[in-house]
Amino acid sequence: MQKIKLFLMTVAACVLVTWLSVEGWAFKQFLTQPISSQTDAQVVSIPKGATSRKVAHLLYEAKMVRHPEWLVWVLKWRGQAEQVKAGEIEIHPNWTLDELIDALIQGKTVTYPVTFIAGETIQQGLETLRNSPKLEKVLDYQDTAAIQAQLGLKQPLEGQFLPETYFYSADETDLSILQRSHASLQKTLQQAWANRADNLPIKTPYEALILASIVEKETGYAPERPMIAGVFVNRLRKGMRLQSDPTVIYGIGDKYDGNIRKKDLQTKTAYNTYRINGLPPTPIALASADAIHAVLNPATTKALYFVSKGNGQHVFSNTLKEHNRAVRKYILSRQ
Repeated sequence: MQKIKLFLMTVAACVLVTWLSVEGWAFKQFLTQPISSQTDAQVVSIPKGATSRKVAHLLYEAKMVRHPEWLVWVLKWRGQAEQVKAGEIEIHPNWTLDELIDALIQGKTVTYPVTFIAGETIQQGLETLRNSPKLEKVLDYQDTAAIQAQLGLKQPLEGQFLPETYFYSADETDLSILQRSHASLQKTLQQAWANRADNLPIKTPYEALILASIVEKETGYAPERPMIAGVFVNRLRKGMRLQSDPTVIYGIGDKYDGNIRKKDLQTKTAYNTYRINGLPPTPIALASADAIHAVLNPATTKALYFVSKGNGQHVFSNTLKEHNRAVRKYILSRQ
């Protein structure tokens, strides 16, 4: 009987040692090998206030960790169980456990882009924002005055944002995107203003922004922007009207059907620079950093006129006679 008992104890010990060896080997693999055998990355959403056990369970359900209880133990052993950040995290199956934990602790959340395009109006920019996924919508898109108040702006929204691509994480607000974009615009504008050319007929940074928006709409060919700006600066210096078609179109608003008619040029609006002196009251579109710099450092030129060649570029003229000749060549010949 004693021999049988000793035999059973020996067998049990051997089983225990074997089990511990297998578990030890498995735990070593867990620490050093890729966290998953999956081939594709997975985006896992970590809710606010989630415990380490909840996080481990979410990763296990996504097949991004094989032993959730071991992950919990490692996090607690490292004193990092309470440091996991909330948000959407893209988990890669070839990560090691250390890389996974680093991502969870550092909050390497998935980001999404939203792009404001130079030359677009605030309404177009707001529509882009409204259609952006994952953003928490707190703005009333039908009430631009309310948005202006939320941003604390003294001037209307038009042109108040820098056209760039902004990246955001899930549940960031649409208001925060506008705040960032406006801050970028102000930084760009103030830097350009501080380094502006001497003796410009532009009194304030806001006037520079207005003119930059007109330059932006007049040409999509970036190398011409300083020259376009130079023409407008020359006209302002001489007290000539800007006579910019994009300002007429902006003044027409939703009634614009793709054509500018003679009556449109003759109809006085706050934005029709064929009928008003100087600048319109606000920008007419989002102005790029290049357009802002062009306005504040325009090309040195005697040109007072320009006409489109029809290929995105322009012919510049110093006199009305030269301009009329260019109009006949590039405009009337195409009609």
